[in-house]
Amino acid sequence: MPQIAKDSGIGREALYKALRPDASPRFDTVARVSKTLGVKLVEQRLVV
Repeated sequence: MPQIAKDSGIGREALYKALRPDASPRFDTVARVSKTLGVKLVEQRLVV
């Protein structure tokens, strides 16, 4: 986790808070962590 925080440019404590089960992280936080992990976020329309 410390390396992910460093590589994404997010403070370690802020990253832990953002990833708590009861948290609602901002989209830019999720996007930065995803990019750091090599995960591509894709928007997809839901068929309801």
